Amino acid sequence: MSLKMTREEREAFLADVHVGVLSIEQPGKPPLSAPVWYDYSPDRGLWFVTEAESRKGRALAAAQRCTLVAQSEEAPVYKYVSVSGPVVDVRQAELESHRRPMAHRYLGKELGDLYVKSTSGEGNLLFTVRPERWLTVDYAKMALA
Repeated sequence: MSLKMTREEREAFLADVHVGVLSIEQPGKPPLSAPVWYDYSPDRGLWFVTEAESRKGRALAAAQRCTLVAQSEEAPVYKYVSVSGPVVDVRQAELESHRRPMAHRYLGKELGDLYVKSTSGEGNLLFTVRPERWLTVDYAKMALA
């Protein structure tokens, strides 16, 4: 019995709201791993916003690749998706197109608007990643067997 997710299952899982853990190679150092809000769609890829001068922003600009892991910790149906790929686009993050929708996705409209108001957003970049390598596990499949 395989616990791997199908393409449709993994894409639906990644499109759900999870705090991801982003890992980025760093020459001569261990990989940088940090939590990140993200979004995903099969046609656009994986995207997230971070400050250009943050450790994540500088590491991404240098490595041009990353891995993101999203998981559901609900026992007994623990599942995760790990996706790796190259950064295919970097641009200035826009308030209404990127930052506010991401804040609403994770915090809801009211708290998301408060979050956006409390942060300047200056120097934020939108990174888009094209998924190339997927690793998945869905323990709910054990119950179906």
